[in-house]
Amino acid sequence: MRVDYDEYLVDDNLHINWYPGHMKKTRELVRNNLKLVDVVVELLDARIPFSSKNPDIDNLAGGKPRVVILNKSDLADRNKLNRWINYYKDLGIKAIPVDTMKGVGINKLVDECRNVTKGKMDALIEKGRKERPIRIMIVGIPNVGKSSIINKLTGRKSTATGDKPGVTKGKQWVRLKGNLELLDTPGILWPKFEDQEVALNLAFSRAIKDEILDVETLGLRLIERLMEIEPEKLKARYKLEELGETGLDTMDMIGRKRGFITGKKELDYTRIAFTVLNEFRDGKIGQISLEVPEDIKN
Repeated sequence: MRVDYDEYLVDDNLHINWYPGHMKKTRELVRNNLKLVDVVVELLDARIPFSSKNPDIDNLAGGKPRVVILNKSDLADRNKLNRWINYYKDLGIKAIPVDTMKGVGINKLVDECRNVTKGKMDALIEKGRKERPIRIMIVGIPNVGKSSIINKLTGRKSTATGDKPGVTKGKQWVRLKGNLELLDTPGILWPKFEDQEVALNLAFSRAIKDEILDVETLGLRLIERLMEIEPEKLKARYKLEELGETGLDTMDMIGRKRGFITGKKELDYTRIAFTVLNEFRDGKIGQISLEVPEDIKN
């Protein structure tokens, strides 16, 4: 069976594909407005830098100077985060960890935008051109935190924010302090997820809406992943002496430990799944990264 929810395609095996019409329009918006900007700021989720990277951006950005932001860095494993920073350094790109809740990394973002455009700005002044604002384009997948970063950059609530994909609806120019201008764009994914592990990582991080997914299966898949990469954090959060032999066994143990029992005295799998998903997303299970540079498939 396949279910079509306008923007998403999901089958019984949790095969996820997503490319709503407005994202095609966003792709064209980015392409058409790229000539107006001096630097492209690409936002990635620090927990899933590879999965949250839209491969289209490399082609769309072309030769424009690039700055990478590893947002939600407070939720990521610090050791793995440093490995991603070094990975981008080897590519000649500055990757800046950012925590918008505390404002960490925001000033470094501004400084790096100035740094990568200094040559161009100096050349314009030498030609007798009047100094103008540095124009920045922010691009990233849905729910990666673009609006929150813009609000930190401006010091006020300039754009709508929300903990769900699709809050930013259209092109917005935002004037920043220090003679900077920023072009925000809606989040954009890509037409087809060839790697379903990427799709799962996006779903785990809420880049894809829970409402159209089989949340019980998604929660089970996350438990299986955490059993593999962070078993001690999983045990500590749910006060388990040992994990089950399978993901479903562990899911049952978490449900019993938390008392998630229905009126029919059966385990409430929907509640268990939502709890694990939300506690991972909020960092309550611990600082967890789901991938490292070595996971990238050539």
